[in-house]
Amino acid sequence: MRRTHLRILLVVFILMNLAFIWGNSAVAGDQSSEVSGSLVALLHKLLPFLPENELVQTVLRKLAHFAEFALLGMLCSGLAVLDWERVPAGLLGVGLAVACIDETIQLYVPGRASSLLDVWIDAAGFAVGLIVILIGNNLFKNKRVWRKSQ
Repeated sequence: MRRTHLRILLVVFILMNLAFIWGNSAVAGDQSSEVSGSLVALLHKLLPFLPENELVQTVLRKLAHFAEFALLGMLCSGLAVLDWERVPAGLLGVGLAVACIDETIQLYVPGRASSLLDVWIDAAGFAVGLIVILIGNNLFKNKRVWRKSQ
């Protein structure tokens, strides 16, 4: 696949991920709780030793925040590696800005609240996603260099 096509594909996936993140933030609190409750019930069926309580639902929500931002970080990092061969430090600012917008959206949705903790969880997920791609990119480059030297 040519670099141009890969760039376009990554941008489309980034936009889809942003729509998913911000779309979930725009869901009313009672509907969001229903979805979380359904996921906790499913998780309880798979792992019966887990209790079906508020703590499990809270942890699941925080993990979901982390995961969706880790994916965003991976996608953004992949795009940056394609274009600049390194990830600029400013990319972390992009992740933080997206997290702040996400929490700001929740201020205006009935039954939802904004949380500074969620901003930090989101930013940490974004950073982990960046790091995963950077490490993978460096390992891949080092492996190619090592093969060429033999």
